[in-house]
Amino acid sequence: MLEQFSDAWNRHDLPALMSFMHADCVFETAAGGEAWGARHQGHAAVAAAFESAWKNFPDAQWRDGKHVVMGDRGMSEWTFTGTAVDGARSESGGVDVFTFKDGKILVKNVFRKARPMLPALS
Repeated sequence: MLEQFSDAWNRHDLPALMSFMHADCVFETAAGGEAWGARHQGHAAVAAAFESAWKNFPDAQWRDGKHVVMGDRGMSEWTFTGTAVDGARSESGGVDVFTFKDGKILVKNVFRKARPMLPALS
């Protein structure tokens, strides 16, 4: 399931992504003003937050995924690459920590290496 979820991210396929999410889903971002980053709750809020990743980085990809599931918990390790709308580039390692409920993702909690943006390609 996590491999299919990752593939949907790389296709920028929001309906497919949301099909994996529990009705009571929570998405905690890597960045934000709180200790947990920013928290988005419920299908509509999570979908909007997911979609913002592609608005901010239109070519966003999560590469080299490695996935583990242990009961109602899971983890995906990846390398994020993307070009921001201003041309600056991002490349950083990260991990998603998941909690599952009823065969769906209840919580997606993101942790990503803090790395400065790379200069735009000439």
